[in-house]
Amino acid sequence: VLSHNLCTVLNVPHDPVALEEHFRDDDEGPVSNQGYMPYLNKFILEKVQGNFDKVEFNRMCWTLCAKKNLSKSPLQISDEDAFKVWVIFNFLSEDKYPLIIVPEEIEYLLKKLTEAMGAGWQQEQFDHYKIALNTSREGLSAWELIDLIGSGHFSKGMDRQTVSMAINEVFNELILDVLKQGYMLKKGHKRKNWTERWFVLKPNIISYYVSEDLKDKKGDIILDGNCCVEALPDKDGKKCLFLIKCLDKSFEISASDKKKKQEWIQAIQTTVSLLRAGSPPPHKEARQKRKELRQKLLAEQEELERQMKELQTANENKQKELETVRKQLEAAAARAAEEEKKRLQTQVELQDRFSLELEREKMVRQKMEEQVAQKSSELEQYLQRVRELEEMYKQLQEALEVEKQARQDEETVRKLQARLLEEESAKRAELEKWHLQQQQTIQMTEAEKQELENQRMIKERALQVAMQQLEQLELERKEALEQYEEVKKKLETAANNTKSWKDKVAHHEGLIRLIEPGSKNPHLITNWGPAAFTEAELEQRQKSWKGKKSTSE
Repeated sequence: VLSHNLCTVLNVPHDPVALEEHFRDDDEGPVSNQGYMPYLNKFILEKVQGNFDKVEFNRMCWTLCAKKNLSKSPLQISDEDAFKVWVIFNFLSEDKYPLIIVPEEIEYLLKKLTEAMGAGWQQEQFDHYKIALNTSREGLSAWELIDLIGSGHFSKGMDRQTVSMAINEVFNELILDVLKQGYMLKKGHKRKNWTERWFVLKPNIISYYVSEDLKDKKGDIILDGNCCVEALPDKDGKKCLFLIKCLDKSFEISASDKKKKQEWIQAIQTTVSLLRAGSPPPHKEARQKRKELRQKLLAEQEELERQMKELQTANENKQKELETVRKQLEAAAARAAEEEKKRLQTQVELQDRFSLELEREKMVRQKMEEQVAQKSSELEQYLQRVRELEEMYKQLQEALEVEKQARQDEETVRKLQARLLEEESAKRAELEKWHLQQQQTIQMTEAEKQELENQRMIKERALQVAMQQLEQLELERKEALEQYEEVKKKLETAANNTKSWKDKVAHHEGLIRLIEPGSKNPHLITNWGPAAFTEAELEQRQKSWKGKKSTSE
């Protein structure tokens, strides 16, 4: 039944044999949409020539689907109006399944309906509705569009008849390609009488009927690029006249007023201009432009999203690079802190080492001072003993004093020379040590050099002082050598003087004797070096002195 009705509406011959042959081996029950589509495409749609009534075809499709999908809630529009809205939806919907009408086309349709109803367009109200719609979906289905118009949300204050007339006007314009319609008077070609007719202007034809119900058609005016329209002066008691000239005949028409006359002339001229240019009707051209604009905006939006994603990816990569650089900087800072810590630790160790060395030098200096004090004490003791001997040996005082003084001076010069040599070697070692420390200090980092600059200056000053002391010691050593030479000469003179006293003191059993090579017995060691006699000789002399002292008493 469906195939037969489709063939009837589309003016295609029905072939029952082909239908039976196509579904002969199908024993699986009812045919699905996918199962019926191959037959529909091959045996029906491919044979369509375009000479069928599209309104009747739409009405058949409406009959098939309306009962199942149309809302059961009461609407403010009739079923006929709902059918016309459904057909308008099919014209304005997007070319993809499932079919939806986007908000831009919804706004276009509602504006056309509002204009047809003679009401004002509420843009703010539609903007609120559009925002709510965009948050949930991309558009509306046919049945949702019917519910929207039938609910009266955008036609408040309008009665059903006004809404129905507006839907019919928009349906005629968009679906039936009716550019203009209305009652006018037409002059007959034979009887030359004037008769009122209902004129309908379409893209390539003007049809005129007895009334606006379009049931009794009286004729057509075929339009092409060669047609023209021009205004006529009033005549025969008729006003608002204009003439439509075609190739085969012309038509004189009288409008109801000047406004209608101008509107019809303008509409016909626009239609002829479109025919000459080969352009589609204005509403179809406008729809195509809106569609192309949406596609362009969609492409631009997709390109923008792609660029945003690329920028986001690049930003994420930059963030990763920055994070890597930050980690590297943190690692470098940690290494720098560790190196700074090591440098400070090294500096502290060097300071501790220098402090220990200074303490050691202070201790050595203190020991040397103690030794000097001890030597001074021993010298005092020795001088006391010398004074006792001077009392005992008054006669030999000058000779012994000169000899002893010469020896003392010799020993002093020798020890002084040795001490100066030791101090000189110590100072040289210290200088070399400071020189090595200066070399190590120079090799340190620039930061350490800045911090140790003051210490280096102190050591340089100490080095200068040491150099001055070394030069002073060198001068003292030279003076000591000169003194040694003088003492040596005095010693030789004293030795000569003591020879004359040898015979005089022979009876005293050698209280004093000439300086001769000593015995092999161990000698006494005094603060000034080896003594002139041994321990045994000293004891023997002491016994002799005591015996003589007791004899004299």
